[in-house]
Amino acid sequence: MASALRDWLDKPNTGRGVHLAADDGGWDFRGYGELASAARRTAGALIEEGVRPGDVVCLILPTDFTCIETYFGVWAAGATVCLITPPLFQDGDDYVAHVAAILRQAKPVLVAASTDLADYAGRAMAQAGLPGEPWLPRQAAAEAEVQPAGELALLQFTSGSSGAPRGVMVTWDNLEANSELIARSAGFEDDDVVASWLPLYHDMGLIGCFLTPIARQGMLRLMRPDHFIRDPARWIRCFAEAQHTAAPPFAYAYCARRVKPEQLEGLDLSGWKMALIGAEPIDPHSLEVFAQLLEPFGFSRTAFRPAYGMAETTLLVTMDKELRDPLAVRPDRESLSFGKPVRILEQHSLGRRSVGAKAGWIVGCGTPEEDVPVRIVDDEGRAMPEDVLGEIVVGGASACPGYFAGAEAKSTRFIDGEVYTGDAGFFHEGQLFVLGRMGDSIKVRGRSVYVEDLESKIAEVSGLGKGRIVVVGVPGAGQKGLALFAETLDDAWVPEVRETLRRRVGEDVEVTIVVGTGLIQRTSSGKPRRRYMWERLKDGRMDGARVVD
Repeated sequence: MASALRDWLDKPNTGRGVHLAADDGGWDFRGYGELASAARRTAGALIEEGVRPGDVVCLILPTDFTCIETYFGVWAAGATVCLITPPLFQDGDDYVAHVAAILRQAKPVLVAASTDLADYAGRAMAQAGLPGEPWLPRQAAAEAEVQPAGELALLQFTSGSSGAPRGVMVTWDNLEANSELIARSAGFEDDDVVASWLPLYHDMGLIGCFLTPIARQGMLRLMRPDHFIRDPARWIRCFAEAQHTAAPPFAYAYCARRVKPEQLEGLDLSGWKMALIGAEPIDPHSLEVFAQLLEPFGFSRTAFRPAYGMAETTLLVTMDKELRDPLAVRPDRESLSFGKPVRILEQHSLGRRSVGAKAGWIVGCGTPEEDVPVRIVDDEGRAMPEDVLGEIVVGGASACPGYFAGAEAKSTRFIDGEVYTGDAGFFHEGQLFVLGRMGDSIKVRGRSVYVEDLESKIAEVSGLGKGRIVVVGVPGAGQKGLALFAETLDDAWVPEVRETLRRRVGEDVEVTIVVGTGLIQRTSSGKPRRRYMWERLKDGRMDGARVVD
């Protein structure tokens, strides 16, 4: 299969390329001609190792030129790329178990790893029952011809679950359609520059800020996440030249806390066109404090592009592409029930009064494009009108066909070419407002944390046993939440469990703990009816339930 996303490998623009952040604060540059040649020589080495079109190749590599060359080398060899996160906050054994779970499902013909990650990769391969050793990226003497490709461009594995990662199958058609949607919505022009620190194993960093600009041979300034954490002003200084970027809400608030105006002296940010915000529910406070920091340097609030997307829809679903200040609303939390009207208590465009508007506030994520239809449905799958809460359902060419190797999720489902996202939301004044996950996961710092993993840990800490614990991800306006249902009348274990959850998901996740008997409802196949349980509790229909303060 041909793909416009690979065309640059045959026709590189030698005057453009990638600026890669160096550890000393400088930048290293390689043009697309040099990168294309290295990728095709890497493809030659992969073909020598037996990689064929349609095969899956897993990459465990840090963000560097070797990663870029190997990534496109896999594509040049016609294979499917599966990027696996390097170890971040997991200890060695947990990380190895997580990678092994991915490898068991992906069944790659080759696992490429950097020298410093080869030991982890080797241990994971052994646990997964894969023969051989990790492949250290190398280049053949001659450039290979770009090979025909199989149906799948990517396997995007959901992050955060050590027990059951799920690989989203992203076809070439999915990826081309979504990349085109991103460029069109962002107003990406031929000579625009993108700057990003997002990790490449995450869909927003990979597709939005890496594959899309490279496929169009735009200039790219690429940092590692640790570069951003150590010196967020370095990212902001990129926009003296760059026009586009993306980041989760916490990153904008982090910049506002860490960056001092004197670090930006002399900077002109008036050319900054787009700062996309996504990956988790958006609170207006994070955006406003960032805007107030940068306003004296020419930054405009109209550059903010609140967006909604997920790996199962390739990436982007909606983005507010209008040249306007983002719209924030505060719904009445008591009105947030599926299939029921949402009562809006307050609303305003982003500005000075947005400071302090955190929990309870959410920001609009734009109006869907015609080629990415979005609807809101109730529990029976019936379409809901504007200002009624329900599940977000996405169709169109970006909707992926499913999870690899028959894996399933409990909240996200693929039905008749549409993705039932498991996210709660509603339309208001034509814009999509997203409350967040309802069911089997929540987003924490852009990472999916799965309730099954939390249940296992809570069962261990509380001593209750897993069958007596059910955790539900619950949406709340501008705030993430968890509800823990425990089949017991005793609550002596609650303080220790609260501390465990604080360490796992942070202090900004609201936790509701419910004890009692007869609380846990299950399907005929034995799966917990998570959303149903939460709705019953909210509606006062859960007899014998007691919320523990």
